Amino acid sequence: MLVSIKFQTLAVAMAAALACASHAAPKINLVTSTQDFAALAREVAGDKVNVESIAMGYQDPHFVEPKPSFVLKLQKADLLAVVGLQLEIGWLQPLQTQSRNAKIQIGGAGYMDMSQYCEILEIPTGGQVTRAMGDVHPLGNPHYWLDPNNGRRIAKAFADRFSRLDAADAAYFAERYADFDKHLTAAEKGWEAKMAPYRSRKVITYHRSWPNFCERFGLQVVDYVEPRPGIPPTPSHTLELINTMKREAIKLILVEPYFDRRAPNKIAQDVGGEVAELMPSVGGVKEITNYFQLFDYDLNILVNLFQKLK
Repeated sequence: MLVSIKFQTLAVAMAAALACASHAAPKINLVTSTQDFAALAREVAGDKVNVESIAMGYQDPHFVEPKPSFVLKLQKADLLAVVGLQLEIGWLQPLQTQSRNAKIQIGGAGYMDMSQYCEILEIPTGGQVTRAMGDVHPLGNPHYWLDPNNGRRIAKAFADRFSRLDAADAAYFAERYADFDKHLTAAEKGWEAKMAPYRSRKVITYHRSWPNFCERFGLQVVDYVEPRPGIPPTPSHTLELINTMKREAIKLILVEPYFDRRAPNKIAQDVGGEVAELMPSVGGVKEITNYFQLFDYDLNILVNLFQKLK
């Protein structure tokens, strides 16, 4: 009799557990175009959302080789978060189409263009943008996540969207966003103090990847190794750049890891300067696994080189 009662109790408990499981909302599936957005999403998602990214942090996000595995990710996605501003125009839209997932098509209920939540710089004005100008983004510069203020805005947008899709966990997402915001505010104070001695320093960058970063931390971008966005260095422009750097005593060139180092190395050698290989994205190197480490890594490199170039 006692054994029978135990079995009945166990059966009831199992039935209750199965009933709860059957009524539990499935996890949200988020796919992001870059690792930066995946990192920010995880800050507020915790274990309540499945988060995957497509482009790796060491890749140039303008040029990503499409793979069948990307289509499989997109087929399962409830949300797709993109940089927008035509950054992914060359590779993402065909993957969206092939996925046949209506939710993540442009304008779909699960399509998130994160640029809509952020401060965008370098929006062209006063004329038509043509290919003769190089790879100019007609809607503004898409590297906006490199300002922590925009990172904060992106995280808030994720928290709000997760809460709408999973109202039962809205308080959880709100709490995690508040923790992230507090952590980011503290980190910003440290970053600003670290860069304070070097505000208004003039630098050269290879590509137009750093306007948000440089504006946030007080650096002046004077010119670029590329004569026009996306156009490889030419001998005449390189000579002009060397003369500019000598005339204005500019000693530092910022370069992304996926660009050819030969031209910036030669320029730095001619002016007695240095090349700083900064990471524009989470995952650019194995030491950078979250959004905070991205700024820690890049700012440490800058400070060390500024000290060296005194």
